[in-house]
Amino acid sequence: MYTDSTPPGEGTSGTESYREVQESPEFGELRHAYRSFAFPLTVAFITWYLLYVLLSNYAGGFMGTKVLGNLNIAFVFGIAQFLSTFLIAWWYSRHAATKLDPRAEAIKTRLEGDAS
Repeated sequence: MYTDSTPPGEGTSGTESYREVQESPEFGELRHAYRSFAFPLTVAFITWYLLYVLLSNYAGGFMGTKVLGNLNIAFVFGIAQFLSTFLIAWWYSRHAATKLDPRAEAIKTRLEGDAS
């Protein structure tokens, strides 16, 4: 088993191949596609989560407002936290399958083809 970043049997040419791929426009596009999806969504979710925590701590009257029977706004927001988590996971999975995976596979195939 090897532990460095180059496959067995490859010396500096493997490292150079990885550097070429990392500096390639295709890899830049892949990174941009990932970051333009993941970063804004992460910021939005953390903001949404912090809003829930802050409202729970400082707006007890509002969060205690009954919505339906014994269900209050805090409960609805709490359930919405779970739903938004699953929605984001599903959305990212779909994004990765359609936008990220094909680009990554093309880069991987090219890199493996160069190694042969």
